[in-house]
Amino acid sequence: MQDRPGHDRRYAIDASKLTSELSWRAQESFETGLRKTVEWYLANPAWIESVTSGAYQHWMEQNYAAREPVVPGRTAR
Repeated sequence: MQDRPGHDRRYAIDASKLTSELSWRAQESFETGLRKTVEWYLANPAWIESVTSGAYQHWMEQNYAAREPVVPGRTAR
């Protein structure tokens, strides 16, 4: 199925205000940030194992299973 022409521009972010109003500049380019991210994952296999082993899911279930789900528009008790 073909998407509507120009559809992606609708969701594009114009971050020019970060620079013009806040003088913010990224410390990393996309390329260097991606490289550093991959290097971190490669250097931290124990963290990856803890996330992919199911231990994290078990911890979430143990600590959050009894909590009431958040329903948009409903105030907390």
